[in-house]
Amino acid sequence: MTKQEILQSFDPSQPGLADATIFGLPFSIEDSEIIVIPVPWEVTVSYGSGASKGPEAILEASFQVDLNHQEFPELWKLGIFLDESPKGIKKNSKKYKKQAAPIIEALESGAVLDNHPALRKSLDKINYACSDMVEAVREKTLHWLNQGKKVVLLGGDHSTPLGYYQALAEKHDNFGILHLDAHMDFRIAYEGFTYSHASIMYNALQIPHITKIVQVGIRDFCEQEVDVVKQQGSRVVVHTDSDLKKETFEGKTWQQQCDQIIAALPQKVSISFDIDGLLPWYCPNTGTPVPGGFSFEQAAYLLSRLAETDKEIIGFDLVEVAPGENDDWDGNVGARMLFHMCGVLAKNNKMEVGEKIVFPRN
Repeated sequence: MTKQEILQSFDPSQPGLADATIFGLPFSIEDSEIIVIPVPWEVTVSYGSGASKGPEAILEASFQVDLNHQEFPELWKLGIFLDESPKGIKKNSKKYKKQAAPIIEALESGAVLDNHPALRKSLDKINYACSDMVEAVREKTLHWLNQGKKVVLLGGDHSTPLGYYQALAEKHDNFGILHLDAHMDFRIAYEGFTYSHASIMYNALQIPHITKIVQVGIRDFCEQEVDVVKQQGSRVVVHTDSDLKKETFEGKTWQQQCDQIIAALPQKVSISFDIDGLLPWYCPNTGTPVPGGFSFEQAAYLLSRLAETDKEIIGFDLVEVAPGENDDWDGNVGARMLFHMCGVLAKNNKMEVGEKIVFPRN
């Protein structure tokens, strides 16, 4: 059946097809314009866990997402397909997460790893395995980029997009990252792990093609991270949650703040969205929650406003969604943000997403 025939036979008002891809869409990977790469990985988590289950939780929740998005009512027609994760990722995540636990415990008790040869050996193995994960993500991302697809990444913890950024760097001379998060993630090899989730933006800075990182919602950072920011000069712009809230308390609108955030970005932009940037009631089970943050609507507005500018959105990652044991709320929020972000990417790239639905209000 051709894609046109599928479009004619599929009823988007009915529940998504349970045996179909993400959001219940009926398209094959070849017929889909947007490819989602899931990376169920959380080896270096330092507090709460569960991010490796994020892609599965989002997939399950996605079948309940109504396809008639107000801003992007025809987005679903483009096709969004959840690819298989890179080979061995899930199995290796469990294996090396188990090996990382005693290292983290030892460091938190004040141990020096050089005095513990067995732990040092395990650390080296874990760093090597993480490097393999980064390379596997890079290769899979490039595979689909080379076929003309729009590619996005779904974590997993926040270490997972590094290979994705490396792949984007092979396709674009330079770009910036719009980073929504509660944390700076500029720690250098946090707890000895070169590819720690807390080091993703520091590692991203090692890619020369990334000319700017603009952070939004930051409310937790250490002295080392502040030093990194200062050393980078204008390459890093930080909008802390405290500063943003103070401005709103004193009369500045979110629209004005969004325009300031967007103005600091270079022409090409990739979005990195750690779900803990949101207020904690949207992501109660994420690994490192922090009080404060922005609402779902604030984040969606910022991203939609970016889509309407002349900036070029070249990709995005959504990470750190962790499902609860007894509810699917985190997956529900993650699925809806993923759908919105796909619409933002598509609209910005002049793909047909339909006209915004406007309702009478009087």
